[in-house]
Amino acid sequence: MLLARLAQVSREVGATSARSRKIALLAELFREAEPDDVPVVIPYLAGRLPQGRIGVGWKVLGREVAPAGEATLSVRDVDARLGALAGVSGAGSQAERARLVGELMGAATEDEQRFLVGLLTGEVRQGALEAVAVEGLAGATGAEPAAVRRAVMLAGSLQAVAEALLADGPEALARFRLTVGRPVLPMLAHSASSVAEAVGKLGACAVEEKLDGIRVQVHRDGDSVGVYTRTLDDITDRLPEVTAAARELPGERFVLDGEVISFDAEGRPRSFQETAGRVGSRTDVAAAARTVPVSVVFFDVLSAGDRDLLDLPLTERHAELAALVPEPTRVRRALVGGEADLPAAEAFLAATLERGHEGVVVKGLDAGYSAGRRGASWLKVKPVHTLDLVVLAAEWGHGRRTGKLSNLHLGARAADGTFVMLGKTFKGMTDAMLAWQTERLRELATAESGYTVTVRPELVVEIAYDGLQRSTRYPAGVTLRFARVVRYREDKRPQEADTVETLLAAHPGVAP
Repeated sequence: MLLARLAQVSREVGATSARSRKIALLAELFREAEPDDVPVVIPYLAGRLPQGRIGVGWKVLGREVAPAGEATLSVRDVDARLGALAGVSGAGSQAERARLVGELMGAATEDEQRFLVGLLTGEVRQGALEAVAVEGLAGATGAEPAAVRRAVMLAGSLQAVAEALLADGPEALARFRLTVGRPVLPMLAHSASSVAEAVGKLGACAVEEKLDGIRVQVHRDGDSVGVYTRTLDDITDRLPEVTAAARELPGERFVLDGEVISFDAEGRPRSFQETAGRVGSRTDVAAAARTVPVSVVFFDVLSAGDRDLLDLPLTERHAELAALVPEPTRVRRALVGGEADLPAAEAFLAATLERGHEGVVVKGLDAGYSAGRRGASWLKVKPVHTLDLVVLAAEWGHGRRTGKLSNLHLGARAADGTFVMLGKTFKGMTDAMLAWQTERLRELATAESGYTVTVRPELVVEIAYDGLQRSTRYPAGVTLRFARVVRYREDKRPQEADTVETLLAAHPGVAP
């Protein structure tokens, strides 16, 4: 498949908001694809590279290269070239990367160049989400969408299912089963603004602590234990405490869903970054375990013995969980009969926050486990932090945001009156907001370098965020987690923006 065709579909998908049109476009693309194209096409549609980060930034991408007049690049050819780029290291690597990028861009048409720049910078956001791609794949192969969704859930990979479907047709879906030792994508939660909203939607429900740790899926088959992240990475060797905890359970064969979290000497949860740093540590695991020990807390069971429990209602799955996992290792929860019991749900949330956790997950009692999807029966509720920050710069967007200033550089006031960058965000913006901010920021522009426009620090924006974490990338030593735009505050002057001191005071224990 030519890259030009993929770039065209990506652009067309990004230009439409109609789900049915997105599905039709992707179905047509999948009909044209060869099975061997799939390992490249799927991640490219999702806006990511199979190679991960390859060390190419704006300094290299900002160099203008004359485009090719004719489309000749195939997706597999591009993948091979980017694989070569990812392998560059050592002395002279910067020059070699620049050379390889120049060759790639010189072989690409103007449309392909735009797509490649978006891909390399993480700015391909055309709305080809996995759920839409699943529907497109079903349409291309004549498979039932529900069967494709379940296969993706059990395989933990849209790519694997797509390759099998395109090669062997709908019959291939029968190969994908829940198997101990092969992780599946976890069920995720939608957000609710309050416990009252969540209980109002779900009625009788369980309200569970939402721990600010690392989601894990634990598989045991006899003495063999596997621990996997929500992205299906195998981290068993990094977490000997979790392996030991799994082996102490009475069952010989099971799959459990839970959270790894670290507590301090007072029993309070450590910061997310400390837990994430421990889970990410690959060297001297024993020393890391002594410095930052972790605990595992389970809240669901996907299989027990030889039984697949995914389709059972939560009440039955929890009974299985309780029979397998002792109470100290299960998540705290409260059963709520409906809106009449709302005070009890509110009290549980307050107690959870008091214990230092980030909120609650409200779960419908009758729902099965929708692995790999954001189920409507799980609703997370947590306090939203907001800040008034100043826009320091913005980056030109790609895909649907081509021609719009999109990614905002956000700053808080320092003690000396200057502004210190805390991070970036492109989230929470409507089309109308994008158009308005592009015009306004161009009025404030002081310099433009590559894709970044520096502006006078005069525009105040209200930002919602989920938390704070340490970062060596930004001068304050911290950055915002999951920042998104709420609204612009033209009624506020830059001198009224929040300070770095105020931000650090609101998150004790995170300061660098």
